[in-house]
Amino acid sequence: MSHYTDNIAPHGGQLINRICTPEQRAEFLDKAEYLPRISLDERTFSDLIMIAIGGFSPLTGFMEQSDYDRVVDDMHLANGLPWSIPITLSVSEEIAEPLKEGSLVRLDDATGRFVGVLQLTQKYHYDKMHEALHVYRTNEEKHPGVYVVYNQGPVNLAGPVWLLQRDPDPRFPTYQIDPAESRSLFRDKDWKTVVGFQTRNPIHRAHEYIQKCALETVDGLFLHPLVGATKSDDIPADVRMRCYEIMLEHYFPHDRVILAINPAAMRYAGPREAIFHALVRKNYGCTHFIVGRDHAGVGDYYGTYDAQHIFDEFDPAALGITPMKFEHAFYCTRTQSMATTKTSPSLPEERIHLSGTKVRELLRRGELPPPEFSRPEVAAELVRAMQAQ
Repeated sequence: MSHYTDNIAPHGGQLINRICTPEQRAEFLDKAEYLPRISLDERTFSDLIMIAIGGFSPLTGFMEQSDYDRVVDDMHLANGLPWSIPITLSVSEEIAEPLKEGSLVRLDDATGRFVGVLQLTQKYHYDKMHEALHVYRTNEEKHPGVYVVYNQGPVNLAGPVWLLQRDPDPRFPTYQIDPAESRSLFRDKDWKTVVGFQTRNPIHRAHEYIQKCALETVDGLFLHPLVGATKSDDIPADVRMRCYEIMLEHYFPHDRVILAINPAAMRYAGPREAIFHALVRKNYGCTHFIVGRDHAGVGDYYGTYDAQHIFDEFDPAALGITPMKFEHAFYCTRTQSMATTKTSPSLPEERIHLSGTKVRELLRRGELPPPEFSRPEVAAELVRAMQAQ
């Protein structure tokens, strides 16, 4: 199926690379002034990067209608491969109208910098409400993912893309490990099995516990926090990264964990995003993926373990990455250890677990969450960050 020597083939069998060669880049720069141009928002720019570095393999560009329709309706690409989130470039009628199918379009970031090129193969209208109901399971605009869909243009532009050049992330250059590099690192370490962990929150004892449970059964842990666009009330990426650095320094074995950034944007699509997050980690070379309670959820739009159940709707061989499903972890005062209901005989009042909201309240008041909930060094870092706001 694949010419890959890695333990796990990228999704679709080939790691996509849409970063310009120096020759292509020079050619596009020559044409820059003459091409029609489109400005990408933060999320679409993230998508462009993820396509170019192979994080969204097998996608080579923004989705044509045949892929889009099938992904929205039944979570597969037109060729039958599992894929759960539409990756689209949506624009207004005014912007779409003069563009010719078959032509090149210049892509700029929000500051007007020339960052990529789209070879326009198709323009098509889509049904926003239909996308919202299928992908996010709700049509309420207060859902952050639905809000984006309702506020973007009504026409999707499709076709292969090129990223002009891959720049280091200005915030976390040392943690920018793209799929080709992560695969090569896993090979060098001779990790046959690697578990990926997705997070947009600071690390707490419950996360640490499930990561370590997973690490008991695989060779390596790929900690892969998302640093693309998130909700304004999520803890900022730089604070989350500092918390991870502290944890890795004090509480994890140094030779069995790699910390790297995931440049993707959050969609808050719950169960569908859990599948999407797993496929992206497969492209980075992971063989396993941790799926916790309410993965990628927001509010109470999704059932507590819906993000785990959705994996049962796919052929495991077609997904090609193994989910590791974990219950909600807590500190058990009876056994005096981290546990879940699978391992602890405790009554509810013997369990310490705090909601994100509760923790934020404590931090704002300058109070450290209890050590059963958060490692003290991490809590101190969060208090510092909260009070600096």
